[in-house]
Amino acid sequence: MVPEVDGLSSLSNPLATVEQLSDSSSSLDGVPPALESSVRYAGLQITQAAGILLRLPQEIVAQAMVIFTRFYIGPEGGSFRVNGAKDVSAASVYIAAKLSPDPRTTRSICNVYAYLTSRPTRQAFPDPPAHDPESYFLSEGGYHSARALLLQTETIILRTLSFDTKVVIPHHLALTYLQTLGVLPSVPSSTSRALASRTLGHLNLALFSPQLLYVTHQPMTLAVAAIYLAAREVGVKLPSGEWWEVFDVDREELGFLVVALKSCEGWIKAESEKWHDRSCPLTVDEINLEIKGMS
Repeated sequence: MVPEVDGLSSLSNPLATVEQLSDSSSSLDGVPPALESSVRYAGLQITQAAGILLRLPQEIVAQAMVIFTRFYIGPEGGSFRVNGAKDVSAASVYIAAKLSPDPRTTRSICNVYAYLTSRPTRQAFPDPPAHDPESYFLSEGGYHSARALLLQTETIILRTLSFDTKVVIPHHLALTYLQTLGVLPSVPSSTSRALASRTLGHLNLALFSPQLLYVTHQPMTLAVAAIYLAAREVGVKLPSGEWWEVFDVDREELGFLVVALKSCEGWIKAESEKWHDRSCPLTVDEINLEIKGMS
């Protein structure tokens, strides 16, 4: 990972290097790029769903999603054929919540993931169709096995990330920037509320981006790009001139991020349609079976 920005460590994240982005452990293990992207998306989706069911704040859920993404980066990272997306997702939620003021027990996490993975199709999180409660009942023996796997996966993630689990989320920065730009007054109007909501919506969608925006760009640049795009969509006039330079963002990076943010919704829709009638593989056995069926 590229080190944090000097003097701004409290507002920056370590970023993936070019070498880490050019290859991954999963691709080296024979996972096709399209399938790797789909499994990553499904893993992020189940992470988001688990966070909702565990009633975790979105900030903690976003941190778990970034930890999940970081783990599979580069040839030295995790592989979907060795560390299943479901197990890494559960451990990422456990780690992010443990570091917060509101942690969750291993039993709660194991129960939630047993419930989420019991469904025949997993594309409608977090509102599954009615099905037999026995399909997600976790016995005492099953819980202890799941707990042992959860803690083992936690150790693997921490070792792979060199225990660097700090994640700065751009959501609070974006709201602060909106106030600085004078478009989010202390008594917000319906327009300013729509602007703030749209900005946060783009930042949440960016967590699923196939361009891995949260591990390739700093939080301040993500916040500025989300504001720029949201303002254009809502019709809010921002200060004239190159205001983004005040937040240390250049035009080229801003342009790339705006295009990337605009493409997220369409890519997510395409992925949902691709797997609408079956579950994307989230375990090692499932992904091995999927790859075998493709050959």
